[in-house]
Amino acid sequence: MTAEPDAGQPRLRPGVAVTPLREGLHLRGRGTSLTLEGSRALPLLWEVLSARLADAPANATDPGRAGTAAGSPEPAPGPPDRTAGHPKLEAALATVTARLREHDLLVDRFDGAEPPPWPGSVAERPGDAVAAIAAARPVVVAADPEDGTALAVARALARGGAAPTVRADASLPVGQVLVVAGEPPVAVGLRCDADGGFVTAPAGPVRTRADLAALTDRLHPDSGRGHGSSAPRALPLLLAAATAQRLLCAVAGLPDPGDPADNPRLLPGRPAVLVADTRPLRAEHHPWAAGPGPVAAPPEDLDAALRRVAALGDPRLGVFDAPSPGDLPQLPTALVTCRTPDGFLVAGAARTDLARLTGAVRALELRLAADDPGAAGATGASGAAPRVTVGAGPAHALGRALRRATLAALADPAAPWATAPVGTAPGLRWHEHPQARHWTTALARHLGHDPAVTVRRLAGSAVLATVEGSRAVEATAADAVAVAALAALTRLAAHDLGPARDRAPAPARVHHTAFSGAAAPLAAAGRDLPDWVDEGWTGRWLAGLADREAELQAALQGLTGLRTTPWQPRGTAAHRLADALAGCGFTVLLPEGDRR
Repeated sequence: MTAEPDAGQPRLRPGVAVTPLREGLHLRGRGTSLTLEGSRALPLLWEVLSARLADAPANATDPGRAGTAAGSPEPAPGPPDRTAGHPKLEAALATVTARLREHDLLVDRFDGAEPPPWPGSVAERPGDAVAAIAAARPVVVAADPEDGTALAVARALARGGAAPTVRADASLPVGQVLVVAGEPPVAVGLRCDADGGFVTAPAGPVRTRADLAALTDRLHPDSGRGHGSSAPRALPLLLAAATAQRLLCAVAGLPDPGDPADNPRLLPGRPAVLVADTRPLRAEHHPWAAGPGPVAAPPEDLDAALRRVAALGDPRLGVFDAPSPGDLPQLPTALVTCRTPDGFLVAGAARTDLARLTGAVRALELRLAADDPGAAGATGASGAAPRVTVGAGPAHALGRALRRATLAALADPAAPWATAPVGTAPGLRWHEHPQARHWTTALARHLGHDPAVTVRRLAGSAVLATVEGSRAVEATAADAVAVAALAALTRLAAHDLGPARDRAPAPARVHHTAFSGAAAPLAAAGRDLPDWVDEGWTGRWLAGLADREAELQAALQGLTGLRTTPWQPRGTAAHRLADALAGCGFTVLLPEGDRR
């Protein structure tokens, strides 16, 4: 393949449309747009620039020339360009051209050749992309080479500039099509049946066949149903076009339509699967968290963690039911709920985003206990308490595990520090702290009386608070009381939800989990707060919790002697869940020596 030169005459990409405004311009391209405003001269300036981009002489005084759009007829040749060389005009043209470059609305034209509509509308170097597609020679494989879906894929490839061939392969199930091209070979697969279909992410041929089988088992387990011939006519055409586009983009080095850079719902490093439905006819990319891919780094902040929670709970390809606020009340505490293998789970926190993460990690623990007896209690039943601890990264998981171990040890009479007398926590009295005061007051309103509060100092940097039977271990008395009061409020909310959820067909059991300071570092990461924001604001309180978390974990490590080891899954379902968690950067810990 011959590389294009490094420089050329710029022009608008094919398909870019331009609308003149009273004091500006609006340009629309494939996946991008640009609005320039602020001067009545901009529409007239565009007359000059559009003519240069079209290689036609400009006439800045002809108002009929304003608004020329790429894709429409080129401006007719006019008088010579008398504006060339004017310093102020050239500076203005250079500024506008630079903005067009920044928004990828220009492409360089070489040797007078016009870039094709596709890939000229997306490729940085259209000539290279066209040559790569022409040399790819894709092979379309199906059980029946005369199948309408396979032929639709071949036609779509031909319209994209390729020269496909169609071959029979009896090993492929009816309704599946595999397309392979290039060297090294890249493949994309599709399935189409009466209810819908999917298109896999580009990969090697062996992996694509495995993906087709795994996704068929997940999305279309009833393989006896009719295939594309009984589907709406538009469905196989839609899937064929998407398959051709993904393959040709991979061959030409263009961004995949399922690139997560263009869709925040998708995850880097995880396949994006185009899933289509027939009722109504629609298609969209879904993240496949359990699909093949590398182990991901832990999420850097709460927003990233929740994007991964959403992928893990994707309604089509997820591995658990992601918590959602639904129609639950969000005052005085934020609440979310979801189904688990052992009943409904209600999670609460000061904010909905914190409640979603709190509920997600607990729901994943219950999912693990159901899928792998080694992650559950001694009975191995779904009702047993999970022994594993899930976190959005090692620090989050360890913080949750240490708090859990500390609270468990308090009930063990053999732990001498657990029976230490109740004392006054050092420093600020907890009821003077705005967060502790707020949550205990909210609890008092709910109860109709002041809540019972006790505070115990376990170590220099570890304080236990008990509020109406809910316990929390944090670094200060105020933190512990605030978190315990939050837990008491959400526990009461879960109890109130019980009768309503019992009317659901199944399940009827209601679990409860509450926020702890272990999530604070994720919530505070990357958040710069102004000086006037004090701890009466949740964000400042979370930042303080985050600052104290490392010292607290060190204190709890010394108190409990807890040592953890990564969880090792057993069974197909557990391995699938482990792959999804690792691919999303989540951590699963098991107490060291506890192999049940």
